[in-house]
Amino acid sequence: MYVAVVPNRGSPPAILLRESFREDGKVKNRTLANLSHWPDAKVTALRAVLKGEPAPTALAQAFEITRSLPHGHVAAVLGTLRDLGLEELIDSEPSRRRDLVLAMICAAVIDPTSKLATARGLRAETATSSLGALLGLTAADEDDLYDAMDWLHERQATIEDALAARHLVGETLVLYDVSSAAFEGTTCPLGAIGHARDGVRGRKQIVYGVLTNTAGIPVAVEVFRGNTGDPKTVAPQVKKLQERFGITRICVVGDRGMLTAARIREDIVPAELDWISALRAPQIKKLAEQGVIQPSLFDETDLVEITHPDFPGERLVACKNPFLAQERTDKRTALLDATEKVLTDIQTAVSRQRQPLRGKDKIALRVGREIGRYKVAKHFVVEIEDDSITWRRDTERIEAEAALDGIYVVRTSLSADTIVAGDAVERYKDLEGVERVFRGMNSDLFVRPIRHRLEDRVRTHVFLRMLAYYVILHMQKRLAPMLFRDEHLAEARAERPSPVAPAQRSKIAKRKIATKRTADGDPVHSFQSLLGDLATICANRIEPSDTSVGAFHMLTTPTPLQRRAFELLGVSHRLGYA
Repeated sequence: MYVAVVPNRGSPPAILLRESFREDGKVKNRTLANLSHWPDAKVTALRAVLKGEPAPTALAQAFEITRSLPHGHVAAVLGTLRDLGLEELIDSEPSRRRDLVLAMICAAVIDPTSKLATARGLRAETATSSLGALLGLTAADEDDLYDAMDWLHERQATIEDALAARHLVGETLVLYDVSSAAFEGTTCPLGAIGHARDGVRGRKQIVYGVLTNTAGIPVAVEVFRGNTGDPKTVAPQVKKLQERFGITRICVVGDRGMLTAARIREDIVPAELDWISALRAPQIKKLAEQGVIQPSLFDETDLVEITHPDFPGERLVACKNPFLAQERTDKRTALLDATEKVLTDIQTAVSRQRQPLRGKDKIALRVGREIGRYKVAKHFVVEIEDDSITWRRDTERIEAEAALDGIYVVRTSLSADTIVAGDAVERYKDLEGVERVFRGMNSDLFVRPIRHRLEDRVRTHVFLRMLAYYVILHMQKRLAPMLFRDEHLAEARAERPSPVAPAQRSKIAKRKIATKRTADGDPVHSFQSLLGDLATICANRIEPSDTSVGAFHMLTTPTPLQRRAFELLGVSHRLGYA
């Protein structure tokens, strides 16, 4: 049996209970009852029973879910942002502009995209989460976001000062590094062709420098024109540290490409700042040629402090990492083999029977064009005649270079009373924390592509991404037991035999990676996959069929794993729907 709906010209359709049967091999139907006078709910219940489904209950028909907005990830991010005091730090007075800035920060953490898409996700009719409703921005558009960005640009210095007061108090070390991000368009004055640190070549870009504390927490960011060299970004940061942050005793840690001899001499020393950096390869080579650095220094230790008159008032800490040495040896061998393959191909062209490559100039031209492909041409001695080419590896030069494999030299102005040699090496290696910020901002938060045209909005776009990463770092730290993140790095570092030794994961982190399970037996998440899981907690709008009862919201009940995440974050999933 089944329920059929039969059209009835201009009258309401007829609702008939029918059954199908076979007669003389043909399928026929007959009407058993006319149900047109039945209420819709009763017809629906009968239809469900005939299909073998449970009949709808009166409760199921008493309400309708008219909208479900992902909410859990918003509650986690916005709740953490407020718990960190970032809301008051942006502006102590509540305002629509402040709420718009909070929305852009949260959107950058949850789903980094363009301002147009962010505004669309906030509006009531096109909302993609509960974010717009929680912040009262269901009528916001992209022009509102641009206006809030202009307002935030004027407050950037104040916010950075507050972050520095929070995270640099009592610190004597400030880490600094730069990166770049590809730029869309041609009209912004900041966009220029330069050294592409993010690997996107041939496009206009911007350069941005980030100041962090030793834990890698970002406190300030500055944007430069895309063709600005790393060393030229140092002076503005020195000025910022002194004049704005008011830090009297500070040590800047920067890599060898940043804190060059010129920058140390012209910017760091006049400002009476201390510094930690490293020597560049030519400087290390010169020390080796003078016999100051010899392989025998590392027979019994991987770290030794040396002095040299070319570096007056400095301490030099020579280190040798055997793992890095082997890595460089393997890489050089592969490059040498690849270059020999190139030369062998040229030799084949010279010695072939048909149309051989002839002439000293022509052979030399091809060699010059191809031998530098793998950057080890200096290790070959090539002899060219009109009808032949021979070569050999310059073993003496190769051995001289190999002797320096794995050796690097940390340099610092800090005295031995202030910092021991091993700690100076550790602080230099802490620059990995800044690089982690860049990786997060470039990949997780999509600093690129940058679609803004106005210079100040490009700067604010990068500042917003820095604030979003500030929130992410704190969330990752709190959620570490549920993530692949190693929450016991300090213990793992303490177990290393030497500061020069490669970083190792803790035993707990190795177990999480091997089993893909936390200590509680739950699946281990990445940060983004955990946010995706939390997003399944929805804010559901309920419309009762009884019009005398108003509509209301009901949240999805969290799973045990989701409850654990909110416990670690120290915030409630009911944010805005208490």
